[in-house]
Amino acid sequence: MKRQLAEQRGRDGERRAALWLRAKGWSILAQRVRTPRGEIDLVAKRGRLIAFVEVKWRKAKADLDTAIDEYRLHRVAAAVECVAHEYATAGEDIRIDVMLLAPGSLPRHIANAYQP
Repeated sequence: MKRQLAEQRGRDGERRAALWLRAKGWSILAQRVRTPRGEIDLVAKRGRLIAFVEVKWRKAKADLDTAIDEYRLHRVAAAVECVAHEYATAGEDIRIDVMLLAPGSLPRHIANAYQP
């Protein structure tokens, strides 16, 4: 039951992140992209830029500072390597972003959060 609640909160966070990105001019190309190396929460595009977005939802704003770390970002990067060619064409840039969300606060969008 606890796992199902966490899953539901995660999906809700992804929906909120997608709405926020759309409001900022992004198009959402895909959600919950599964790869052999992990899952990518959102794939978004604005202009010639494709962002692979990791979304983290926490119950408290104070917990957002520790919601993402190098290990998690490395896993997202590995998943992106599997599918980047499906979303980005020649001349388009790609990056990995993070969206941090908690009740009662605006989403925090960290652009280009992972740089190997």
